Amino acid sequence: MASGSVNPFNVSDSEEEAEPQRSDERSPGDEAPPGRSPGPFSPQADQEPGTLLLPNSRISPSADSVQALGIGGAAGLGGGGAEPRVSVDAIAAQLLRDQYILTALELHTELLEAGRELPRLRDYFSNPGNFERQSGTPPAGKEPGIGAGGALSTEDAGGYRAGSISTLDSLDFTRYSDDGNRESDERVAVLEFELRKAKETIQALRTNLTQAAECEIPSQERKNYKSSPEIQEPIRPLEKRALNFLVNEYLLKNEYKLSSITFSDENDDQDFELWDDVGLNIPKPPDLLQLYRNCGSSHPSHRETADAAVGVDTSDLPGDYVTKEAAQKTETIQVVQELEYQISLLNSEKQTKLQKLSPAFHQALLSFCRMSADSRLGSEVSRIADSEESVMLMLGRCLPHIVPNVLLAKREVTELIPLILCTACLHPEPKERDQLLHILFNLIKRPDDEQRQMILMGCVAFARHVGPTRVEVELLPQCWEQINHKYPERRLLVAESCGALAPYLPKEIRSSLVLSMLQQMLAEDKADMVREAVVKSLGIIMGYIDDPDKYSQGFELMLLSLGDLSERVVAATHQVFIPAFAAWTVELGNLQAQLIPSLLSRIEKLLQQGEHGLDEHKLHTFLSALQSLIPPLFALVLQNAPFTSRAKLQSDITPIEVTRFPRPASPLQDVATIIGSREQLAILLQLYEHQLQHEGTTGWETLLWVVNQLLPQLIEIVGRINVASTTCVHEFSRFFWRLCRTFGKTFTNTKVKPQFQEILRLSEENVDASAGNGILTKATVPIYATGVLTCYNQEEDRKLLVGFLEDVMTTLSLSHAPLDSLKASFVELGANPAYHELLLTVLWYGVVHTSALVRCTAARMFELLVKGVNETLVAQRVVPALITLSSDPEISVRISTIPAFGTIMETVTQRELLERVKMQLASFLEDPQYQDQHSLHMEIIKTFGRVGPNAEPRFRDEFVLPHLHKLALGNNMQTAENKRMDIASQLFEAYSALSCCFISEEIMLNHFLPGLRCLRTDMEHLSPEHEVILSSMIKECELKVENRGIGEAQGSMSIAASLVGEDAKTKFLSKMGQLTTSGAMLANVFQRKK
Repeated sequence: MASGSVNPFNVSDSEEEAEPQRSDERSPGDEAPPGRSPGPFSPQADQEPGTLLLPNSRISPSADSVQALGIGGAAGLGGGGAEPRVSVDAIAAQLLRDQYILTALELHTELLEAGRELPRLRDYFSNPGNFERQSGTPPAGKEPGIGAGGALSTEDAGGYRAGSISTLDSLDFTRYSDDGNRESDERVAVLEFELRKAKETIQALRTNLTQAAECEIPSQERKNYKSSPEIQEPIRPLEKRALNFLVNEYLLKNEYKLSSITFSDENDDQDFELWDDVGLNIPKPPDLLQLYRNCGSSHPSHRETADAAVGVDTSDLPGDYVTKEAAQKTETIQVVQELEYQISLLNSEKQTKLQKLSPAFHQALLSFCRMSADSRLGSEVSRIADSEESVMLMLGRCLPHIVPNVLLAKREVTELIPLILCTACLHPEPKERDQLLHILFNLIKRPDDEQRQMILMGCVAFARHVGPTRVEVELLPQCWEQINHKYPERRLLVAESCGALAPYLPKEIRSSLVLSMLQQMLAEDKADMVREAVVKSLGIIMGYIDDPDKYSQGFELMLLSLGDLSERVVAATHQVFIPAFAAWTVELGNLQAQLIPSLLSRIEKLLQQGEHGLDEHKLHTFLSALQSLIPPLFALVLQNAPFTSRAKLQSDITPIEVTRFPRPASPLQDVATIIGSREQLAILLQLYEHQLQHEGTTGWETLLWVVNQLLPQLIEIVGRINVASTTCVHEFSRFFWRLCRTFGKTFTNTKVKPQFQEILRLSEENVDASAGNGILTKATVPIYATGVLTCYNQEEDRKLLVGFLEDVMTTLSLSHAPLDSLKASFVELGANPAYHELLLTVLWYGVVHTSALVRCTAARMFELLVKGVNETLVAQRVVPALITLSSDPEISVRISTIPAFGTIMETVTQRELLERVKMQLASFLEDPQYQDQHSLHMEIIKTFGRVGPNAEPRFRDEFVLPHLHKLALGNNMQTAENKRMDIASQLFEAYSALSCCFISEEIMLNHFLPGLRCLRTDMEHLSPEHEVILSSMIKECELKVENRGIGEAQGSMSIAASLVGEDAKTKFLSKMGQLTTSGAMLANVFQRKK
């Protein structure tokens, strides 16, 4: 070892006296000499993580180190027969040499507690240079401030110091930690140690300044006061602070607490908890009582001192001593402030579980507590008096509003709330406080909305003032007592209190007791408004919960809330609970890993169980939950994108279009609220579109999960839905519409549409092969058409939708496949008038198609479209197309138009339009070319039975019933048994439906009953069981005709009776009118004659 170098790790104490060698004298290429321990921040230290210890970790030195100590100890003893004893100083030196810094720190602490302070450890840990953070990577072999032994020398460390001093916090404890979850606790321990050392440094500096000031007070000034006793020396700042401390101590000891609080407020620049804050490092004097008792017997000598902080003339002090000391003190104070700030951050980190809710989302979540302090009383309740004077002022403000109403026997009880709260907050007796809070919760028998808000506002003010412990001990029991109260308003107050107090409760209580209370109320309470408030409070709890084990409980609560029978509760679940729960799952990393997959698996299981009858309500429950998770899913994709680090606020950001996102169910489902602001979202959206269009999705894990896992699973589920279930098709269509609108047009065109198109295979070369293509008959077709292709309404989007529907119609028609998927698409799109023109364009394509199969399909689709289209479009577009098809060369096409004509007769009111349709139907029935068309007759009878009960009565009496009579009569002469049976079955269905209508006696006798008799003749030979029913129907109709004649005769008699009754009533009223209004005379009218 070179002479003159300082190595704090050497065993010999004598070497500490050597002059330190400057590290900048070493050449850049030099390496540490053999035997020299590397510095704590050298590359060698990084390569040996075992040499760094976490706080509170007790790891023994290596065997080699112990062996070295043993050898050294033996050598020091000169080789005796007894086992050598290693000195504590040697152990400390070896620990420091091998960089067991925290083990050495624990040894130092234990020695201090035992009263055996070791100078080597004291000097090492009191030197901030030993823990200096390096501001950059120094050249190899040249580490500023590192001495020969690896420690930072004081001189070099000071010269290399960066803007702020950091010591042990520069160590990367996470890298060497076996337990990453304890990182915050370990950093707190290290920082607290540094804070303690920094405060000791400040105290030492204060002592030095005080001593210097005491020695340099001008002697002439002291002589003036001694020579003239009548001149009283003015109180010094130091004396004032000492007396203030003693006075405050006296007030507290003698129960003058309010006076003590006021006194502390008036001296807010002094810390009355710490005597050292007075300013001098001197023993604390006796209290005021002892000073008073001893003032007559002994007179302590007067020490002439000067305040360390003020009143000292720096020119009287030697040289620049004060300047240097003050600068060092200022720098140390900055270190203390920085350490305190870091400790507060880490403590808040531990308490809030590192929740990453944006301030906008957090504010929107708390807004559901519905507390407002806009009124005078609200402002009184929201602030609690904290002193005697404040209480008096508050009483003065509230009593004038209470007294007049008390005198008038009115219970203005809300004015009592601030008084009760203030007293409960400041009262010293726990029993009295409990009684006051009991009064508060029972103040109003059935509090209305405004009164509950006042009570809640008071509870929040109380909680903010007294802290979490008293809230748990004093407020929560009041809530628990009223959880089963008979009045729903009181239970509602409990439910709302749990949410309002959530931010002020200990985290353990939030996730255990409060969560259990709300879960019980959600499952058991019968009042809808109470369960609604419970769901909102559960959402607020989810915003503060920090126990990952509660995830499964939160998921079950979500399903329980969604399955509630009350629409209010379900709406609150979507507005508050699901967004808050989703935000928590994002922090846990469970949104894509657990929450969404769990809902998808439940939907799949539901579809497997529902092959013979799907529970559509449960499907709606799960799918609506998925729909509410789309905004947080998109926000997660944006926040974990490759461009997120480049998202910075700029002035030239394009604002977001109003229609860019679907309307959110609540502010918590607004993507801008989840992200933090609309400006930040606008920046992310610009980068998002650019990334999709130009840079792709490589490495974008959250978006790749949506594309590669979520979309394929959803499309596979859609293919298993029963296409005839209008509700299911509608639900999934809405879901895909919201998904595509949220993720944007580029995503829809490049990621969603290709996956659907790959499955549907609608190209021309696949038409012949698609006879067995089952996917075209599934719900995939209507959901793709109505949920994906309708997301955007530009011209090219509409053309794509028209082309898809035309291709589906052509493919299904040519393949002789069922038309259910096409019908479902028309029903879903037809519900929106904006798509009527587009659907008519698609049908006109079918009307003029070269294939009769496609023309037949188009004719049948008109039946679905007529019901929702306005009569103008029916007259201008529908009827001309149907008349064109009714003259088609193919008889099958003409027959296909009959259901649509019938629907027009059922829904349209325009007389001219009805006449045109009536003429067309008459031509089908009366034209000789159709006389033997069995299929046409079947279709007409079926249509008459469907539309007859709802059609215009005149059309039914003059057209439908006479033609049914003719068809029944003609069927009696049918020789083909199978055709006769088909017609008879259809006639039976039609007459059964029409029998419920009001039919005039003439039509009944001339057409309805003769038609039934003809039908009975057929059924006697073909279906005897139907013949029995027909005979009963005929008897019933004949009875109606007979009763109608009797009823007319009875009706004429009742008219005569009513005339007699009217005459009697007129006479009675006229007699009443002749009487005066005298009560006695009016009573005489009803007396019996004697």
